[in-house]
Amino acid sequence: MSTNSAPVAWLTQESYDRLKAELDHLSGAGRAEIVARIEQARSEGDLKENGGYHAAKEEQGKAEARIRQLTALLESAHVGEAPADNGVVEPGMMVSAKIAGDVENFLLGSREVAGDTDIDVYSEKSPLGAAIQGKKAGDAVTYTAPNGKQIAVEIISATPYVG
Repeated sequence: MSTNSAPVAWLTQESYDRLKAELDHLSGAGRAEIVARIEQARSEGDLKENGGYHAAKEEQGKAEARIRQLTALLESAHVGEAPADNGVVEPGMMVSAKIAGDVENFLLGSREVAGDTDIDVYSEKSPLGAAIQGKKAGDAVTYTAPNGKQIAVEIISATPYVG
């Protein structure tokens, strides 16, 4: 992978299929529904005072942003195989780590991979994620939190996320 390419998101087949279905709905029937609501509200007259029109236009903007986000994610996704079960911290791994003295368990990667679960997720681009990538059980690092504090982290384990 070249240094200027976008990072690849690891997705289970289930996650990929769920996100693809959402994208298909948003860019098909979902988009048509919003356009119909905008046209209906527009036909009601004065757009300055038309709350339904403004709400529909805002919803359209959010849907279009989500379509762009999903398209980019799915285009760069690596689907299917979980990362190797070699204990090395990388995207797609469930990590157990002692962070500032407290043990935390989280998925390193994309919120989209975890779906609607209650799993904590940290991006590999976050200060914590960047600091622990490539580390394994027993490794200790320190990273700078957004508030400027130095946070000590010790990796306990890293195993592939199986969804």
